[in-house]
Amino acid sequence: MTTPRTGRTFRIAAIPADGVGKEVVAAGRAVLDALAKGSGGAFAFAWEEFPWGCGHYAATGRMMDEDGLERLKAFDAVYFGAVGWPTVPDHVSLWGLRLAICQGFDQWANVRPVHFLPGVRSPLRAADDHDLDWVVVRENSEGEYAGLGGRNLSARGPGGEVAVQSSLFTEVGCERVIRFAFDLARTRARRKVSSVTKSNAQQHGMVLWDEVFRRVAGDYPDVETESVLVDAMAAKFVLRPQDLSVVVASNLHADILSDLGSALAGSLGLAASANLNPERRYPSMFEPVHGSAPDIAGRGLANPVGAVGSAALMLDHLGLPDEAARLHRAIAATTAAGVLTPDVGGSAGTDEVTAALIGALDG
Repeated sequence: MTTPRTGRTFRIAAIPADGVGKEVVAAGRAVLDALAKGSGGAFAFAWEEFPWGCGHYAATGRMMDEDGLERLKAFDAVYFGAVGWPTVPDHVSLWGLRLAICQGFDQWANVRPVHFLPGVRSPLRAADDHDLDWVVVRENSEGEYAGLGGRNLSARGPGGEVAVQSSLFTEVGCERVIRFAFDLARTRARRKVSSVTKSNAQQHGMVLWDEVFRRVAGDYPDVETESVLVDAMAAKFVLRPQDLSVVVASNLHADILSDLGSALAGSLGLAASANLNPERRYPSMFEPVHGSAPDIAGRGLANPVGAVGSAALMLDHLGLPDEAARLHRAIAATTAAGVLTPDVGGSAGTDEVTAALIGALDG
């Protein structure tokens, strides 16, 4: 194993936020601290936890402090839990915290791997016959989630209000995320990029996306390509998943497809993600994608695998690829041993799975 720079301490901002986010961030921190403890002093984590989220909103009227982004700039990375609670409208909680960080720090590449783990039953029959593994690259700064639009004409009376929500596609935004996907494909066993589009119906923004994809593809003659309509891609996730390697899509399309991929792998509780500012002008943020799950929050049943997988993505970003690989091996060993939470057919609690992950670090 290669050794990182001796004595490097990484400053990590922890934002557990809401619901099971608190439980899985605590689990991820325990696993990361155990990994650092076993490094012989080669690296360590200095944590600072921020109490932002829906509870903070109830107390202050804000999902995060007004100077939150300025304070987060000093950190090497942000480790995020989940946002949302029934007492706060979802659009308020999301835009007030997670999207405020993503857009404020120009975290334009959202990476969501789809891993099929040993010991976890997939609803896909193809998983029995193929070694399935792909990654969804999501444009994370514009597209359908640009936040452009508004509501008006409510003075017309009941039923008269109008809402306009505009998608934003820029040549710069399309090119940088598509090029990111091609560069990622060059690191994988199968060099292939599948572009997701809906240009038959969205004749402006997605036609631009298609044109940029074709142009960028010309710079990567060693990478196989295809362009697939989003509805056909949803079917392909189910019917031909063995044909996937890197899937690049707009903000909304990739959000939906990556959740589909995680469900096909067995559970959204397994799904990891990285919100990257690849230029490293700002910290990147790492989070599981399962949401706050109010129905099981506080019951010790939350699956920490997605949070630990997100921690592995964070280690890769911090220049610790060998340590990231150790986390991935620990996850696979834990699920193969049948230490599973209820969402994937097991009976173990969050603490039991966390202890198994720590125990598997030396495996």
